[in-house]
Amino acid sequence: MVCYYNKSQDPNENKKKAQSIKMEMEIDTPNKDEDLFEAAESGDSSTLKSLSPPQLSLRNEDGRSLLHVAASSGHPEVVRILSGADKSGSLVNGQDEEGWAPLHSAASIGNLEIVEILLSSGADVNLTNDGGRSALHYAASKGRLKIAEVLITHGAKLNIKDKVGCTPLHRAASTGNSQLCELLIEEGAEVDATDKAGQTPLMNAVICHNDEVALLLIRHGADVDVEDKEGYTVLGRASEDFRPFLVDAAQAMLEG
Repeated sequence: MVCYYNKSQDPNENKKKAQSIKMEMEIDTPNKDEDLFEAAESGDSSTLKSLSPPQLSLRNEDGRSLLHVAASSGHPEVVRILSGADKSGSLVNGQDEEGWAPLHSAASIGNLEIVEILLSSGADVNLTNDGGRSALHYAASKGRLKIAEVLITHGAKLNIKDKVGCTPLHRAASTGNSQLCELLIEEGAEVDATDKAGQTPLMNAVICHNDEVALLLIRHGADVDVEDKEGYTVLGRASEDFRPFLVDAAQAMLEG
């Protein structure tokens, strides 16, 4: 007897169809690596709510995890989801190719909520990147007063130096944020700390023409006679029009 059958009943044909369907599903399947990174960057929390451990540990071409991307993109809810799913605690202090951890990014962009989530999830407040900078360096560089307060409350080292010898106070003095400088000094920052060029925060303030900060530092006892590696003092670095104010401030300190 001759049997007739449809092509759909051919085992080989059915196998080909199954493979084709599988390929189509793989193409359309969400949660592929690039989709997950896009979700982290855009703040799509629904896509990231139920990730497997292998997905949590994904890294992009810059060595950044999903948590890195969510933190630097400013999405607290996604950061909360990812850090909560990180049972091992390895992601919160994970570093990219330049040594940046999620906390560095959060402090740099000024997202206080993300900083607090990361710290409560075990972020190392004194972890440094390849440039030797901690989260407090970035808060100081960007004038993030509230973030600096939180970092200090969690034990941030005030006099930690980066690879060029700058402390957070050097950074704050360079940017001209007097409130942040005041905070750092009150909490114990060394007013006359020197970087590798021999320059103090006061010299940084003078060089960057941050007059208000310069006078603040002098009021807190900063030494105007320190010489840097090139032999310049604070007065030598100051502009001619600002020099008299520095002299008057220093004299007032001596007389007071």
